[in-house]
Amino acid sequence: MTARGVRQTPVFRVIDALDAPHGGRILRLQLQDGPPPRVRDLKGSRLTATAPDGSRRSVTVKGFAAFGGRVSDRRLADTGRIDVHVREDASDVQPVSIKWLLTPS
Repeated sequence: MTARGVRQTPVFRVIDALDAPHGGRILRLQLQDGPPPRVRDLKGSRLTATAPDGSRRSVTVKGFAAFGGRVSDRRLADTGRIDVHVREDASDVQPVSIKWLLTPS
């Protein structure tokens, strides 16, 4: 954290999660702390997912789900929400779900 108490990296909370039809998961994210990232920086990025019990794993953002409309930097900055399609790097464990936190790796 900086002197003002604002994080330099974004922290997202998963507010909804479901299996994607052709593999992976769709995660609805709410920005909890830090500045909103640019949408193009999110696509293809690796995020660290932290469960409520403290366990961690990595996920890769494959793209975006457009359930609620067009994905844009402005929309993310205004609402703090974004729907991402992710591939989990470890498939033998519990999938990323509601209340998990995601941060850039």
